[in-house]
Amino acid sequence: MTSLLAQTPLHAWHAAHGGRMVDFAGWSMPVQYASIVTEHNATRAAVGLFDVSHMGRVRLSGSGSEAFLNRMVTRRVAGMNPGQIRYALMTNYDGGILDDVLVYHLRDARGTAYHLLVVNASNRPKIWDWLETHHDGADVELRDLTLETTMIAVQGPRALQIVRAHVDLDPASLRYYHGAETQVAGAPGLISRTGYTGEDGCELIVPAETSLALWEKLATAAAPLGGQAAGLGARDTLRLEAAMPLYGHELNEQINPFQADLAFAVDLEGRSFPGRDALAKLRDNATLPRRIGWELAGKRVPREGYAVLIGDRPVGRVTSGTFSPTLGKPIAMGYVEPALAVAGQDFSIDIRGSHEPARSVALPFYRRPQ
Repeated sequence: MTSLLAQTPLHAWHAAHGGRMVDFAGWSMPVQYASIVTEHNATRAAVGLFDVSHMGRVRLSGSGSEAFLNRMVTRRVAGMNPGQIRYALMTNYDGGILDDVLVYHLRDARGTAYHLLVVNASNRPKIWDWLETHHDGADVELRDLTLETTMIAVQGPRALQIVRAHVDLDPASLRYYHGAETQVAGAPGLISRTGYTGEDGCELIVPAETSLALWEKLATAAAPLGGQAAGLGARDTLRLEAAMPLYGHELNEQINPFQADLAFAVDLEGRSFPGRDALAKLRDNATLPRRIGWELAGKRVPREGYAVLIGDRPVGRVTSGTFSPTLGKPIAMGYVEPALAVAGQDFSIDIRGSHEPARSVALPFYRRPQ
């Protein structure tokens, strides 16, 4: 593993506990410890611990931060209540997706309002530059917190149980997509009821220097419940079962939000942001490929870039595929001609020269029991 890769504050723990470290967006990250399937199933059944410190975290403070963010993302930020979190997109002037982000509206210990933007690791430099380029001198201070903090995702039906003992706030009191500053393992931190697995759970942002002790406490509490640390491999299979798009696969600068089935994250009326005018035209464009999902009857797994066909005619492509541990069958997402973007349509996917039958299904593939 090259020393040029960035390392999270938990890197040494991962390496010491059998983590298979890989280059992910310039970070040395654990893709798995022993088994992706075991880690996946532990998260669905009990709890999985994920080091997601590679995700970018940018704090925006000052009296102008709300107005600035409101004109930078596709979803309305003005009027968000303290503690509220919104999924949103940042788009270029053609309406292509620069990144999908979480926007937090928070108050610090003094009661001062600020915003936090969580962005994809691969896009952090691009988004930082985009924010600075569009900063017009209003009262907004941008601060990159990525390297001074650790972000831990605790996911699964037992997640809130093990977090509760280490925070000065009952995580069950938080509504979904809400968060707050609080004491986390005796240090100032942030808890949010968010995640990327399709399970209940929360994400914790804590100072880098206190994060190892917290991680070890969470790992110790998870083990008797059947939980464990999990790597990026399980995070990918979990998010794919939940049909959550991944930047660089389902999302990129050539894809607009409406193609990706993310219209809920676009507020066009009465607003101005980069790409707004282009998106107003693209909203009703019925000629562009659309994101859908497939289940396959066989055992062969479709991968990114594989052709999707009707008969011998190519009609789309796969963007993500895996063997679903929960469903016991291969699943995939991708883009097809808009007229074919309906559930129940029979396709085939070219898997190394073999046309494997696939049927489109309503997304998500998996919903957690209520």
